[in-house]
Amino acid sequence: MIELRREGSVAIVQMRSGENRFNPTFISELMGALDEAEHADEPTALVLTGEGRFFSNGLDLAWMSGEGRERAGEVLSGMLGIFARILGSPIPSVAALNGHAFAGGAMLALACDFRVMRTDRGFFCIPEIDLGLPLHPGMSALIQARLPKLAAHEAIVTGRRYGGDEAAARGIVDYATAEIDLLPKAIALAAPLAGKNRVVMQTHKRLLYGDVLKLLAG
Repeated sequence: MIELRREGSVAIVQMRSGENRFNPTFISELMGALDEAEHADEPTALVLTGEGRFFSNGLDLAWMSGEGRERAGEVLSGMLGIFARILGSPIPSVAALNGHAFAGGAMLALACDFRVMRTDRGFFCIPEIDLGLPLHPGMSALIQARLPKLAAHEAIVTGRRYGGDEAAARGIVDYATAEIDLLPKAIALAAPLAGKNRVVMQTHKRLLYGDVLKLLAG
């Protein structure tokens, strides 16, 4: 479901579970991969990506409304914990958006330090307004902290879908590129940051996003 491999100083964590929706198994495996990347002795930066059509489509709503109904709160807390884990991580991170990043999947990308997105496939979208699901305060804070103000407003209140070029123009992603260049670009962004002091990196992130981290923990 989650595969970790290294290319030099970059730990590439690839989510390989279809739509990569958050449920207990997915959360556990992703946390394990983040543990492995962060605890590496050698200099390390993280690239997070998916497979095929999807980066991540957020919460596993079908599971949560069915057999997982009694664990829905646990899954939401686990997803928010993933966001906080990456946002405040001692290692730098780049999201390589290979496909759709919707709802929690979009916020997972925003938790990373930088984002690269394909130009020919996939949308970035925060669709809660159309789903009739109010954002958790931590989600709203994350979006507002990581997007330009006007882009955050538009994304939250309209549920608009952004392709790669439009997402780059709005400041949602840092770069939009062809599929063949997606992972190489993400690795090229991550690798020079791998040797940064981890204690200082984490301290700076907590200074930048302390309020967001508190809301994600609540």
